[in-house]
Amino acid sequence: MSEELCDVGLYGLAVMGQNFALNMASKGFSVCVGNRSPAKVDLTVQRAKDEGNLPLVGSTSPAEFISKIAKPRKVIILVMAGKPVDETIAQLSEHMEPGDIIVDGGNEWLNNSIRRAEELEPKGIHFVGMGISGGEEGARNGPSLMPGGPREAYDQLEPIIMKCAAQVSDGACTGYVGPVGSGNYVKMVHNGVEYADMQLIGEVYDVLKTIVGMSNEEMSKTFAKWNEGILDSYLIEITAKILAKPDDVTGEGYVVDYVLDKTGSKGTGRWTVQEAAEQSVAAPTLAAALDSRYISSRKEERIAASKVLKGPTETPNVSKAQIIEDLEAALYASKICSYAQGLGLIKAASDAKDWNVDLAQCAKMWKGGCIIRAKLLDKIQAAFTADANLPNLMIDPAFAAELNERSMAWRRVLTLCIASGVSCPALCASLNYFDSYRRASLPANLTQAQRDFFGGHTYERIDREGPFHCAWTDAHKAIGDISERTAGEKAARE
Repeated sequence: MSEELCDVGLYGLAVMGQNFALNMASKGFSVCVGNRSPAKVDLTVQRAKDEGNLPLVGSTSPAEFISKIAKPRKVIILVMAGKPVDETIAQLSEHMEPGDIIVDGGNEWLNNSIRRAEELEPKGIHFVGMGISGGEEGARNGPSLMPGGPREAYDQLEPIIMKCAAQVSDGACTGYVGPVGSGNYVKMVHNGVEYADMQLIGEVYDVLKTIVGMSNEEMSKTFAKWNEGILDSYLIEITAKILAKPDDVTGEGYVVDYVLDKTGSKGTGRWTVQEAAEQSVAAPTLAAALDSRYISSRKEERIAASKVLKGPTETPNVSKAQIIEDLEAALYASKICSYAQGLGLIKAASDAKDWNVDLAQCAKMWKGGCIIRAKLLDKIQAAFTADANLPNLMIDPAFAAELNERSMAWRRVLTLCIASGVSCPALCASLNYFDSYRRASLPANLTQAQRDFFGGHTYERIDREGPFHCAWTDAHKAIGDISERTAGEKAARE
């Protein structure tokens, strides 16, 4: 490659960074790469040569790295979230100029991105937080890209990311999300939905294995068949492959049966549930998935508990074919609820922060390249294209019909799980979400009455306007100005 300045720079060459750099180079963009350890720079340069003499050059220092990029410089960093990002920005920005752009492609908490943008603003350097999903394969061949930052910075990045993102029938799986922080937020929620989707699949696997008594090969074929229909998705596809993979260590049995039942996590699922609480958005399926990971991590406690706590000794006798058919319906309905919760959270945050995030575009960004890509997203995109202000995905006419049609199958699955002592927290949380949302009246009237009884929190009536307080017993006294009692809750809601 000649000494001409590069179109873009990428700093941070773990596997994701290497693969995304090669992705950009393979799309015709000249790339300069940098890393704290020179060995990974050499490795990436060699990979570029081996993969077709791609237009990629290395650098030996932050100063040289920046000097090889054309102005206004576009720099993507892919390093570990937190302090390493701050350190990298400090090293690189020292050599950058007003109008240059730094893009952080890691899984980062949105407030950190907002802080970094504010810190770089006096230098005139634009900062973009861009969620990247798709793992190592997606980074190389086309991931889902979720950028949030100044519009003028996005406009300069757009030619690159539009070519490098995953491509589906209606275009690239990327687009302008909104101001800084919004891209991180959408990626965070993506990961929360990912947690939920994986947990739902795990619970269905448990039913097939524990209650139906299917072999790994039978389960693999069932998931493969489901992947040809409404459940068509990346996670269903890989589940079929995982279940059929022979053990590569002992040569006996299947790999999945040797995997310890403790699920790890890196924090984005927890952030999503925390944010749901902050935004007062119900996300029970996402929360159930997170809780399930926490329970799984207590392996030693569960082993001890299994010797003391007992489940049912008799299980219902149900047609296996019926269970399998019902499971497909229950999984599909639960996935709809999971997406409804995640997109509802994005909408709430977007409204609160004035981001103006397009939910139809979120669905489009997730249709290819990313871990939660699924056929279902075509319908979700259509629903929010038809009504951008749809309060909840479940009340879209097409989805409402599908949920109603599968309601009894859903209930049969949960009834079977409960009677059999097989936990199904995410499937159950999804149905409870559906049942709570579809009811015009809930027992919350009693809960609010209790709050008024013990704390004088007041209540609203169904027959007239205004807050009220009841002297429930002779021991209750007048509480004075009711408006003062409700001011705190009003402020919290706002």
